[in-house]
Amino acid sequence: MSKDNPLVYSTDSGRITQPESEAPRPKGDGIVRIQRQTSGRKGKGVCIITGLDLDDGELNKLAAELKKKCGCGGAAKEGLIEIQGDKRDELKSLLEAKGLKVKLAGG
Repeated sequence: MSKDNPLVYSTDSGRITQPESEAPRPKGDGIVRIQRQTSGRKGKGVCIITGLDLDDGELNKLAAELKKKCGCGGAAKEGLIEIQGDKRDELKSLLEAKGLKVKLAGG
């Protein structure tokens, strides 16, 4: 069997499921960026925080802390943190207090 044509069925065990390889997250440049996004959200704005070099557990913990301090909702997914509302200045001061280098991206 070659890598181009992996084994998907065997007469001994039936269908064979291939392990899904998780794509590595892109390595950041050490700068956390906060941008405001409304596209595809029916006009509701969210702040997207990118450039955090954290694993999923730490990312979820940081997202929960930011949501609690800002008093709003949000989510952590795919290496990003989404915070509902336009809270960029507040998020910037909270992240800088943690010792991160933060830039406001976009308009």
